[in-house]
Amino acid sequence: MNFISTKLEGCFIIEPKIIQDSRGYFMESFNENSFQNGIGKRVTFVQDNQSFSSKGVLRGFHYQTGEHAQAKLVRVLQGEVLDVAVDIRPNSSTYGQYVSVLLSGENQTQFFIPRGFAHAFLVLSETATFFYKCDNFYNKESEGGIIYNDPILNVDWQFPIADMLISEKDQNLPTLENAKKVW
Repeated sequence: MNFISTKLEGCFIIEPKIIQDSRGYFMESFNENSFQNGIGKRVTFVQDNQSFSSKGVLRGFHYQTGEHAQAKLVRVLQGEVLDVAVDIRPNSSTYGQYVSVLLSGENQTQFFIPRGFAHAFLVLSETATFFYKCDNFYNKESEGGIIYNDPILNVDWQFPIADMLISEKDQNLPTLENAKKVW
């Protein structure tokens, strides 16, 4: 696996080694030792989640606060998404900045998002199956969120906003300035 640092400290793009032949392909999608060496710290995942969505579905920005904050290792099993992480760590030099990554079933790229980041993804293909590991259990009372079109974040979704399918809950999230603090 190839671990690529991003401009946001602690966020890594992970490119797998894919072995292909006439039968198809084989890849190691997760190896605890390789993962921990690649990101330079110990993370223990306790929960796996999966979602299926159609083209234009935007989910996020979501995060967990306090003792329930979550790190995520995300990937796409089928389809293609634009995946976005926003640094919401109050004392970070990159607070309010984001990184976006194209994840697909074809490229098999993964994205590690540590605690202290808000996360969202937008489906670019007709459908997509999205899979992610979390290092902490979900806690409803610790939910936080930021509106997808926050003018300060100014995320380039590379997709027409009028064609996005966004839940009512996500349409009513606060701006970064008014959002629940992660710590």
